[in-house]
Amino acid sequence: MESCKTHRAVSWISRLIPAAILLQTLFFKFTGAEESVYIFTKVGMEPWGRWGSGVVELVAAVLLLTPRFGWAGALLALGVMGGAIMAHLTVLGIEVKDDGGLLFALAVTVFLFSAFILFLHRHEIPFLSRLLKTQTA
Repeated sequence: MESCKTHRAVSWISRLIPAAILLQTLFFKFTGAEESVYIFTKVGMEPWGRWGSGVVELVAAVLLLTPRFGWAGALLALGVMGGAIMAHLTVLGIEVKDDGGLLFALAVTVFLFSAFILFLHRHEIPFLSRLLKTQTA
């Protein structure tokens, strides 16, 4: 019983952190904040990439906060943050406009929490749960 409560608490904390980060950054993407416009201009995706990634991040955050589909939100966030991390490593650099690497650190944080959530909820992922059942049988 205690293990179930612990699992539930760890799951919620692990989903709240990346969801909060994703939701907090939406304001900057949707209002056209200078830093967001700079980033998406530099990667050649302004404004559609900024808006599109904002919508995808919003969907990921909502799914992360939905108990049945937290794994789907984590998978979506993992993909988006994977792209953000690659953009930082290849085009933008770790530090963007003297932010001290904050945006990169937030992307890595969401990425790592999303990977952990997928591991934690691996038995709830439809295609993966079937595969895990056939391997244990």
